[in-house]
Amino acid sequence: MPAFTFEKISPPVRRAPAAATPKKPRGLISQMLNRFAERRARRALQGERKLRPDEKPAE
Repeated sequence: MPAFTFEKISPPVRRAPAAATPKKPRGLISQMLNRFAERRARRALQGERKLRPDEKPAE
């Protein structure tokens, strides 16, 4: 005869859906890369705007 017995414990019930988890904050490297990409895109746009009125934009 065993000296003790095991009782089955059910896992806790989830009350919130799994999709409602908050986003993880982005890493420092990702933020730095985004800043560089934004600045580069702005410079490219400024370069396109500096066309003279008599020039046609390249297509």
